[in-house]
Formats: sequence, C-alpha cells, structure tokens
Amino acid sequence: MTDPHPQSADLAFASAHEATARLEAGELTSAELVETLQRRIAALDGPGTTTELRAIAALADDAGALAAARDAERARGEARGPLHGLPVLIKDNVEAEGLPGAAGSTALVGRPARESPLVARMRAAGAVVLGSTNLSEWANIRSGHSTSGWSATGGLVANPWSLDRTAGGSSSGSGAAVAAGLAPLAVGTETDGSIVCPSSVNGVVGLKPTVGVVPTHRVVPISASQDSPGPMARRVDDVALLFGVLSGQGAPATAGAPLRVAYAATWRTGHPATDAHCDAVVAGLAGAFDAVVHRDVATPGEAEGEDELTVLLGELLDDLSAYLAERPGEGVRSLADVVDYEELNASREMPFFGHEHFSAALASGGRAGEGYAPARQRNLAWALGTCLEPALEDVDVLLAPAYAPGWKTDLTLGDHAGMASPATMAPAIAGWPIASVPVGLVDGLPVGLAVIGRPHDEWVVLEAARRVERVVAIPAIRPAWRAPRRG
Repeated sequence: MTDPHPQSADLAFASAHEATARLEAGELTSAELVETLQRRIAALDGPGTTTELRAIAALADDAGALAAARDAERARGEARGPLHGLPVLIKDNVEAEGLPGAAGSTALVGRPARESPLVARMRAAGAVVLGSTNLSEWANIRSGHSTSGWSATGGLVANPWSLDRTAGGSSSGSGAAVAAGLAPLAVGTETDGSIVCPSSVNGVVGLKPTVGVVPTHRVVPISASQDSPGPMARRVDDVALLFGVLSGQGAPATAGAPLRVAYAATWRTGHPATDAHCDAVVAGLAGAFDAVVHRDVATPGEAEGEDELTVLLGELLDDLSAYLAERPGEGVRSLADVVDYEELNASREMPFFGHEHFSAALASGGRAGEGYAPARQRNLAWALGTCLEPALEDVDVLLAPAYAPGWKTDLTLGDHAGMASPATMAPAIAGWPIASVPVGLVDGLPVGLAVIGRPHDEWVVLEAARRVERVVAIPAIRPAWRAPRRG
C-alpha cells in the first residue's frame, strides 16, 4: 500500500534536523508543520480511518497556538533552544498540562495532569507538545497474558508496517506514531524493553537512558530502580537532539573517537532470519569500529525472570500507590483501589486479560516484603557480575539482536513473547543505557540492533548507533502500510 495520506507525507517524514533547517531558513513555519501533522493524524489514526493506527491518546488543544507563538519568537530572534518549533509526542503515562496522563486506564480519566519536569524541559527548549500516545495500559505490568499496545482508553495500537502486527510495548503509540510520520520526535518510557521493543518492531531509533538521567517525577511509575523515560525518532541524530534536552546534557565530541564493540553471540531472538540478518550486519561493521569481537554472554533463566518480577511487583506496590495518593483529583489513591476499580469495571478494563500481577503486587508486601531484598540482590549480582561487566570488559558497547519482526496481534492469547533476545533484561535490572537502531527488513518488517553501554555512557551508545546507522545506510524508510492478511 502507498502512503494513505500522501498530501502530508514529504513534510511528515522530515527529520527533526531537516525541519529545524527549514524553520531557520524561513521555508516552513512551526504552525504549518503542526497543522500538517494534525491533518495526517486525523486521516490515519482514529476509528473510521482506513488504517486506525490508534497511536494517539489525545491531541493538545493548544498545539496550534503554541506553534504560532514559537514562530513569532523566531521572527523576533528569540528562539528558545534546540527544539524550537518542533512537535513532540509524549507517552500517555507522562503528565503534561492539558493532556490525560492516564496510562491508558479509565481509572485516571478526568484526573488533572500537572507538568512533569521532562515536559517542562522540552517546552523550555522550544518544543510544541502535539499530544500524547497510546500505550500498553499501565505500561504493561498488569498481566503475563497481556497484548502489547492495548489500553482501555485507546484500544489497540497497530504497526504501520503491517496493520495486523504488534507495535510492541509498552511505548507502542510512540513507536508507531514516529514510524507513521505523525511526529518527528516522541518520548517513551522503559522498565524492561518498553522503548527498545516498539523501536525495533516499528523501524525507529529509541534510547533508554541510564535510570535517573531523565527525571521520572510525575510519570506514572512501575519501578524506581528500572523506570527510565527516553527519546524516540527516525534517526540517531534526532534521538541525540531530544536526549540532550531531556537529560539537560550537552553533547560531547564523540565523532571519530576510538570505539570498541562486542557482539553478544549467545543472545538470540529465536527467529532464525532475524538472528542471521543481525549477524550479517555485524560482520560488515569492522571498518566502523576499532574492534568488533564476538563474546559469549550469560543468558537469563527462569530464576532471573522470577527475581525481576518479584522486584518489579514490590516496587510497583509502593511506587504506584505513592504516586496515586498525591496526584490531584478524585479517584483511585492506591494500587488496591485500582484493583477494586478494575473488578467493578471489568467489561471496560479487563475484556481480554486480567490483572494477576496487580494482585500479586498487593500480596508482596512491597519493598518491606520478605522476598524483595534477596531477589533484588540476586538480580543485580546476575545482571552486573555474571552478565554485563564480563561482556563489556575491554570494550565500550555491547551489540545484540533486539527483537524479531512484529508478531501478529492476538487479543485472545496475548503476546508471543518468545521473539525477543535477552538484550533488554540485564540493562533493565542494572539501570544501564540501551538503544535500538534499525538495521533493515526481514520479510518486509523492521528489525533493530540493540546497543548497550555502561552507566551514563549514553553519548557513547549514540555514537555507536550512529556508526551502525551509517554502515547499514538504510534510506529514510517509510512504512509499507500492509493490509491485514493471512499467514
């Protein structure tokens, strides 16, 4: 299928850097860019459109007025910063004034959203918050039988490459929206895989920074030890641009610096064509790095997965309850209230899967529960001492296949979770940075290469991702909009 809204395609797929150059040259206004994207969203996203992406949770009522204000500031020579006049979408679990911040749950609909620090940083840099994106409800922590990309408030996000396939999760809408040309920049959040997965399966670039580098205040939480908001875009340079603003960091000079990488030869997605494709990509990287070595890296077993879940559920009980208690407005004030609400509203909130993880979190006792501390200790010992530190010995970054191509969405049986490599788990537990960069198509669907670095080495990770992007030399790929089909 060709682009379903070709009138807007050329401008919609301009990178953030390209759009900025045109804005600075007076060839484009922010108001024109925002209006173009709003028309594109109206044509592609909602119920009744030919594609029904359902990537957008809500549009900001003031986006047009703010874009016009950014244009007036530019005309006066008063550009605010590197995002001046650029539209940005934020995941619906991030609070911003005028947007729901509902985490996909009807339990939070109508609760006033405040300005989160990360949104304030973007606005201070001149960004226009275009709207918020749909997500896997509560960032996909409710159930082990969930379908990524589904929420009670937004429905099921589709993948613009193939409309019957997953957009990943939990930052599903952010990944699908960027891939579909609904915005040049988006913010996602990750606890374990929630930026890397939708970036990989939608063919965009995403970065989960070191935990704590981007503020999480007024972001609906799962886990203080693992939650991290991060940037998503179609190109590495655009992700770097947004990361600099989100983190408050200036970019160091990394171009041309010595860079050694290891490839995790034992980390497989389980999809032979994807693993073979990533192997071939890495084989072609020798000239881009000072060394490329293959390394056997420890893979997680059931015990590591059970420990991680114990930690996440313990922190969820404490952190989500504390967040709900202090959020303005009437409604749920704790995780126990959420469970009660969902059981009373099961037809809306749980038509396809339940909330057994929420129930387990209530029974866990939180961080004070007897299982939490030993599980966290074992988890960190594995992630650091067994996995990441040996893997990154004498190299700067670790590469691995990210995810297999997007699987068919299935609201009856839930996700087919066997198509992920172990790449996200150890960095998630340790709080280390990880990115995904597109490296081509497998059966016409995008796949990504994961890039993992040490804590606070985001700029090194981005430089490695930039070199991969340059070697692979994928043109500015646009989604295929393949109609649902059998097989």
